[in-house]
Amino acid sequence: MNVLVFLIPVSLILGGLGLAAFLWTLRSNQYDDLDGDAWRILSDDDTPPPSR
Repeated sequence: MNVLVFLIPVSLILGGLGLAAFLWTLRSNQYDDLDGDAWRILSDDDTPPPSR
């Protein structure tokens, strides 16, 4: 039973880190253009994108 005192906080911390990573991906717009990346892989266009 003493192991649970150690494992429960560790699991809560790891779950919090996973949730923070998921929220970070949402804020950095990782899921905005899901189809665009798939089409860019299939495209044979070798020109570099215009610089900003």
